[in-house]
Amino acid sequence: MTLQLPESWRQAGREFKNPRVISMLFLGFAAGIPLLLIFSSLSLWLREAGVERDAVTFFSWAALGYSFKFVWAPLIDRLPVPILTRQLGRRRAWLLIAQLAIVTAIVLMALIDPAGGADSLTKMATAAVLLGFSAATQDIVIDAYRIESAPPRLQALLSSVYIAGYRTGMVVAGAGALTLASVFGSELGAYNYAAWRATYLLMATTVLVGLITTLLIREPKVERAATHPAAPTDYLRLLAVFLLTAAAFATGFFLTAAPFTAAKLAAGSGAFTSLLLELLHFGLALAGAVLTGWLLVRVGAVNRLMMEDTWVAPVRDFFQRYGLKTAALLLALIGLYRISDIVLGVMTNVFYQDLGFTKPQIATAVQTFGVVVSIVGGVLGGLLATRYGVMRTLLLGAVVSAATNLIFVVFTQTGAQLGLLYFAVSADNLAAGFASAVFIAFLSSLTNVSFTAVQYAIFSSLMTLLPKLLGGYSGSIVENVGYPSFFLLTTLIGIPVIGLVWLAGQWLAIRDDNGVI
Repeated sequence: MTLQLPESWRQAGREFKNPRVISMLFLGFAAGIPLLLIFSSLSLWLREAGVERDAVTFFSWAALGYSFKFVWAPLIDRLPVPILTRQLGRRRAWLLIAQLAIVTAIVLMALIDPAGGADSLTKMATAAVLLGFSAATQDIVIDAYRIESAPPRLQALLSSVYIAGYRTGMVVAGAGALTLASVFGSELGAYNYAAWRATYLLMATTVLVGLITTLLIREPKVERAATHPAAPTDYLRLLAVFLLTAAAFATGFFLTAAPFTAAKLAAGSGAFTSLLLELLHFGLALAGAVLTGWLLVRVGAVNRLMMEDTWVAPVRDFFQRYGLKTAALLLALIGLYRISDIVLGVMTNVFYQDLGFTKPQIATAVQTFGVVVSIVGGVLGGLLATRYGVMRTLLLGAVVSAATNLIFVVFTQTGAQLGLLYFAVSADNLAAGFASAVFIAFLSSLTNVSFTAVQYAIFSSLMTLLPKLLGGYSGSIVENVGYPSFFLLTTLIGIPVIGLVWLAGQWLAIRDDNGVI
């Protein structure tokens, strides 16, 4: 990684006119559409259709692709798309395939009435899984395209503009979809399938923004390290091994779900015990998948050199470039940087409701005003990173992410004051948008263009893994210690991150001065 030199404000602002920067706005919009069509919008549709609450929660599994996209990201880096790769290039070909799959999945969801019984729910779940997998694939390709299409000095702006587009897409798929369904005549207690069908069909058309952008942009020109030459049958065998390994993980995870659920019930409601059992559950399923993959490689089901180029080489490259000590520090920083605001974010809406704010007040403040503020924060982060460099701005992002959580400690003592609600939402979303944009630029700078999709997918998955695991038990923590102590805890866990950023900046600066990176 070459450390970024500061630019003038005029130079930084001028980069917003760069076609690469503008294209990321539209690609970000396309990336922001699918997520809420799986989560909040779909959940409300299912509830209006009379689906039981416990069945609704199972649909959250449809988005597992976002958390495990690093598993098949190597295939995106290595496997060509027949015909399309020659016509469009490696990145644009996969991007087009992913976007067509997204449109197909949304249309399929629109054509299924979840009120039709168990068979309809199964079909809806299948379409939702297809949407989650396709959307995660689109994210893999967009991340790789962003990193390869522009030099390091533009990565912060690309990230901030991408986040602005992404947040806009989420507003359209969230608040926009719910508004359309209501206008078309579906409400809780007065379900109208035709209204939701029309809504999801319209949501499918919004992905055309991304499709048109994909056809208009240019394929990035990247010099990649030579890889092991492979025949078409080698690619098919590699894909088959991946699918069998993924099937082994899914089968193992779901087959062992019942005993682990029983174990958690027997152990009580302790958040720490539940977290340990969930980690053990995941670890056993992962071990089964790794064993399956190892056996398939041992029996010669895949070209070993090609397998090593696909999954082993990207990881080995990262540790070789940075060394074990610096690589371990960077991985710790990646895994912890967003922990303060992600763990807090799980409980904010519940906290607002517990204070006495109404749902319309929360929706207006968080889903509309908060989104706009987060976009401003992202753009500000991109500008500052371009002007002063990524590491300095990354340090500032770590400080504000932790410090703004203290506002909620004060909020617990004041009660439901609307002005303080908007102040808290402003501070929280500004800090989150700022930190997200700078951190994405930082992650981009760590990747090797020979393994762009793989390494960035690993980084982005690691970025949310621990925070989301802890966030899932934030409700139990609040039950045990109360809101003031919980918010103080989210501030304290952000303090070590500040030290990690400072230390990483020092080590990377030393290595850069010595010409190592």
